[in-house]
Amino acid sequence: MIKVRIKADSRYPVDRQQIRDRIKSVLELHKLDKVEVSVLIVGKRKMASLNETYRGKSGPTDVLSFALNESPTPSVEGNQGMNFLGDIVVCYPIAVEYALKRQILVDKVINELVEHGCLHLLGIHHR
Repeated sequence: MIKVRIKADSRYPVDRQQIRDRIKSVLELHKLDKVEVSVLIVGKRKMASLNETYRGKSGPTDVLSFALNESPTPSVEGNQGMNFLGDIVVCYPIAVEYALKRQILVDKVINELVEHGCLHLLGIHHR
């Protein structure tokens, strides 16, 4: 069982099922189950604050990942035997900007960013 918790302000409409499905497909591909991931959809101010605090960089970024462990295999058991993998934070206004530039749906961009963040949680980084 894979559990995805999503927190988004009502001003940031997202397709929660698409987000859950994308994360589940990534985790299943990597043969992980009994895993919990949280996704937070935020604005530019909150993302800029997180970026400054945790990366020492000014301004907002598109997505941040906060892995619970450096190991790609989760080890901290939480609720109902679930292992908490970490948090993915997506900046909604930046996703909108990307969608406008590429002339695609915002949900498509958000799902791409969520997948990117999920891969970072698994220890898969930029090539």
